[in-house]
Amino acid sequence: MNAVQRVAILGAESSGKSTLSEALARHYGTLWVPEYLREFVDTLGRVPYEEDQYRIALTQRAHEDAAAAAASRLLFCDTTPLMTALYSRVYWGRVDAQLARLDARHDYAWTFVTAPDTPWEPDGLQRESEAVRQMVHRMLVETLAARGIAYTLLAGALPHRMRQVQGLLGRP
Repeated sequence: MNAVQRVAILGAESSGKSTLSEALARHYGTLWVPEYLREFVDTLGRVPYEEDQYRIALTQRAHEDAAAAAASRLLFCDTTPLMTALYSRVYWGRVDAQLARLDARHDYAWTFVTAPDTPWEPDGLQRESEAVRQMVHRMLVETLAARGIAYTLLAGALPHRMRQVQGLLGRP
């Protein structure tokens, strides 16, 4: 049995999820799973349509499953199906049934939320605005609270966020 604990790194756009996930994986000598949405957008040259959302979340989860087999103790997941479902609510006002079922499987040992307290930076097709970032952050913490998912809010610059996580996960 693989004793790898999955660590969800959630947050709105331009809040430092990828930077933090990569730094944590390096620090703990393990793997991280990049956000599949970036690959999707780069490959297709467009933002997703509503009918793409389930496949995006399913692919994200498949990448997690593959990485978990090779990870050491911890696996840092740069987003989860929960965020895909949240963005479905933002853009289409609903979540399709398949995505909702996948989102309901939030089986992560730890959930960290990156605060939107760094400067917002545009990133091609993937980012909208500071206003959207703040709205998504509010929706995320409300969703986690409503579902009873414990999380830790990570604020400040990368070194401070790293110390916050290390205080909870321990040293490598």
